[in-house]
Amino acid sequence: MRHGLEICCGGPSVTASLLVELGELAERAGWDGVFLEDYLIHYDGDDPPTYDPWLLLAAIAGRTGHVRLGTTVTSLPRRRPAKLAREVLTLDHLSAGRATVAVGVGDPGDRGVAAFGEQTDLRTRAAMLDEGLDLLVGLLGGGRVTHEGVHYRADGVALRPAPVQTPRVPVWVGGSTQAGAVRRRAARADGIVPYKLTDTGGWSDFTPDEVHDLVAALPATRADGEPFDVAIGGRRRRADERAERAYVGELAAAGATWWLEFVKAGDPASMRAAVARGPLR
Repeated sequence: MRHGLEICCGGPSVTASLLVELGELAERAGWDGVFLEDYLIHYDGDDPPTYDPWLLLAAIAGRTGHVRLGTTVTSLPRRRPAKLAREVLTLDHLSAGRATVAVGVGDPGDRGVAAFGEQTDLRTRAAMLDEGLDLLVGLLGGGRVTHEGVHYRADGVALRPAPVQTPRVPVWVGGSTQAGAVRRRAARADGIVPYKLTDTGGWSDFTPDEVHDLVAALPATRADGEPFDVAIGGRRRRADERAERAYVGELAAAGATWWLEFVKAGDPASMRAAVARGPLR
């Protein structure tokens, strides 16, 4: 199992330089991945500072050498799939093949969606995700893509240069496992970043049995033949590290390939400390 960090993309007292510093610190502390939130307006505070994850990841790529870099998750319905693919491919080259992108319908808590007139109807957003996912996966594989859909179009276009990674930059799908569509979408990609409850205001950990059942319902391998990624977690570390380490070990035995710890926006010293303590291996 690999261990990654999910880091806020903004919030009170958070600066862009701090987030880049945390990415660099994560590699030194032994983390395997750095994944940033992707919000137009961060959910914490009034008019909070909020930063673009792809620009931050590009800066982190230049200061690191092996940590995997990506988002958890990017709302595909509020992005143009071709523009997102161009950004991800650029990061793939800047990082020498360390990019990953996770996509979903988007967090209803992102105040920027309605504020900028983005689509808020969940059914429409789901349809845009379904269609955009196929287009994104194709473009990140470097092949020539033809697509004529309700929301997007591609007339035999290929984005160059082709990705460093083969056969494509890994694409993960995020969302609640209470929605069956999330598993179906993930099966068309390379991994899943699941949370348990549809109500994002609450939280419940997956049990090892639930992870085992989830893994069994997904492809065994992704497009490159590597194990299909199942990235579990997304919350802060519990105080009882012994119990937490045992729990993470049970998830690994059940088939999870990543454990993700969340670094919440806070004072810079506490955020640095959360990263510097390293993963629970």
